[in-house]
Amino acid sequence: MSTPFKVALIDKTRDQIPDWVPAELERAGIAFACGHCRDREELLALAGDTNMLWIYGQSGLGSGDNLRLLTHCRAALRSGSGVDQIDVDTATELGMVVVHIPQAHDDAVSDHTIGMIFAVGRRLVEQDRVMRSQGWGHRFELAPYWKLRGKTVGLVGFGLIARYVVHKLSGYELTFLVHDPFVVDDTIDALGVERRDLDELLATSDIVSLHTPLTAATRHLIGERELGLMKRGSILINTSRGPVVEQGALVRALQQGHLYGAGLDVFEVEPIDKDDPLLGFDNVVEGRPSTRLRQRRRQPPHRRRLRRVDGTHLAAVR
Repeated sequence: MSTPFKVALIDKTRDQIPDWVPAELERAGIAFACGHCRDREELLALAGDTNMLWIYGQSGLGSGDNLRLLTHCRAALRSGSGVDQIDVDTATELGMVVVHIPQAHDDAVSDHTIGMIFAVGRRLVEQDRVMRSQGWGHRFELAPYWKLRGKTVGLVGFGLIARYVVHKLSGYELTFLVHDPFVVDDTIDALGVERRDLDELLATSDIVSLHTPLTAATRHLIGERELGLMKRGSILINTSRGPVVEQGALVRALQQGHLYGAGLDVFEVEPIDKDDPLLGFDNVVEGRPSTRLRQRRRQPPHRRRLRRVDGTHLAAVR
């Protein structure tokens, strides 16, 4: 009897996974293992014999050195936008197919982006903190005269998440500016947004929201110069990748009062140090979206990817 094809999910525990995941895999005759691997030793214990490595979140265990140890692995899957958690060059050298599912987090991250905009703009975290520490009489001290309606929102990167942001904010009479060299004009026109080069977008947007993958071209895409181009009193939101923003430059822009505030769910170095100056600003909101696997069965992209990397179809792809 042949050994079944095995998939190992290395950054989720069983209680974080809806029942449809193992059920679908079992129905397809695929063995499934999962766990939250914290280091190479735990990775090898869980996935040393896996045929497909599955990374759902921000695991840093997809390095080239680790991939070389997974001698049975024929594919690496990343749920979410981008594949910077996987050493694609080494995977290619080893004959592994690398795929990703950008749809996996689009709903949650777009919700989170919008939540960040309101949290920073309305200073909700500060208001909550003052109310709890100083009482009812201080509740209006931080209530800003800030409203979203009529503002200009600049989206750097215009993939699925950014498009959801446009759709979900459609009732606020906003002007959306987009910078993304990989999106065709027909898409831009169909969605009612306006294409701008990066400098113009930064200079004219009240809110700049980053939705770009991390590549050599986007590392420190937003640095001292770019932050200086942003309108005084504007807001920066980053729910993409931490190193897209030069963190030291962001700290200086906040210290100088150039920005109204920032909403961040990623940092240049993670985990962020508890003494990092970014954590000392009242006008900076930090937090991560929930990116758990969806409980409802709206999961065709995952199922298609998993079926493609079973032995027969993977051989055809390769």
